[in-house]
Amino acid sequence: MSDLDHRAEIERHLAWFESKLPPKPARFVGWLRKPSSRYVRLPVGVALVGGGLLSFLPILGLWMLPLGLVLISQDIPVLEKPTARILSWLERKWLEHQRKRGVDAMPFDPEQHARDSAADSAAKRLSA
Repeated sequence: MSDLDHRAEIERHLAWFESKLPPKPARFVGWLRKPSSRYVRLPVGVALVGGGLLSFLPILGLWMLPLGLVLISQDIPVLEKPTARILSWLERKWLEHQRKRGVDAMPFDPEQHARDSAADSAAKRLSA
C-alpha cells in the first residue's frame, strides 16, 4: 500500500465517522479535516488521545483514542501507515462481529453514502 492509499483509507474512516454524527458535530469534524484547520486539529487530536487514555473516567471514552490518532495522523505522515492499518483491522473485526450477530454489514463506501443521502433528501423534498 502506498502513502496515498494510506491517506485515502484514513479519509474513508473519517468520512464514516462523520456520517455517524449528528449534523452540528459532523460539520465540526468536516471543518477539522480541512487543511486550513491544521493548527486546531493537532491540539484537538492530542486532547482526544489523552481522553482516550483516561477512558476509565466518567464521560471520557475509548472512542476518543482512535479519533485522536486519525486527526493527528493527517499532519504527521509517519503515523499514516500504522493508523490506516489499525483502522482497517478494527473495521474487519467490527464487520465480523456484526455478521456473527446476523447483521448484514458492509464496509463503508463514501460514494454510496453520498448517493443515499442525496436520494433521502430528494425523497424528503417530494413528501413535503
